Amino acid sequence: MAHVERLTVYPVKALDGVDRERARVLPGGTLAHDREFALFDADGDVVNGKRTARVHDVETDYDPGERTLRAAAPDHGTEQFALGTEAGRTAAAEWFGEVFDAEVELRRDTDLGYVDRREMGPSVVSTATVAELAGWFEELTVDGARRRLRANVEVGGVPAFWEDRFVGEDAPAFEAGGVRIEGVTPCGRCVVPERDPDTGDPTPEFRQRFLERREATFPEWADAEAFDHYFTLMLIARVPERDRGATLAVGDEVTVVE
Repeated sequence: MAHVERLTVYPVKALDGVDRERARVLPGGTLAHDREFALFDADGDVVNGKRTARVHDVETDYDPGERTLRAAAPDHGTEQFALGTEAGRTAAAEWFGEVFDAEVELRRDTDLGYVDRREMGPSVVSTATVAELAGWFEELTVDGARRRLRANVEVGGVPAFWEDRFVGEDAPAFEAGGVRIEGVTPCGRCVVPERDPDTGDPTPEFRQRFLERREATFPEWADAEAFDHYFTLMLIARVPERDRGATLAVGDEVTVVE
């Protein structure tokens, strides 16, 4: 049976994810606590893995109930911050500024979060797709592939590239526990999946191997015209307004709908 296998949110943009048993859909269409916080530099640009591999030096864990962030980095020790308070966010910004050797500000958005595509919603991938990606590289584990892709919703009990069917002309949607999720666009990948999520080291010939295998395994059920290139993996979706405020849960049955 197709079902929600995992739900993962990324409380501080570009940093580690937190697995959730349940996740509420915010009024803006994203999942609660996903990219709720983001670091911005003095020029107002977000600090993320596309701009600096130094994010891989930081390990974080977040408690959504207490809104506390534990953060650790080499030569900077481990600290805990109460991100629900202005003082806690200021202290966290000062610590991250030392780690990144830059002046940074930690901002918070509880309505939508600092997702890249602010008019869209959660990202979706199948467990089989994650495993397929891992199989393309000898040294890559399934968990490592999962951490490179950084999806919000992982669907089990379906074939690899199942998510590709939800974009393009006349594409269907799917429901998870009664919540309708509609495909918007394939996720074009950036430099982040090319790096080891622990060390930040690039995987040799990652992009070339990825492109070769993605083209060779591109599913017949996908609308090729909806894909600009083969350096894509994962679906960026949206939840219609009528279903916002609802909750997704691990184990929810997933059904394809028109």
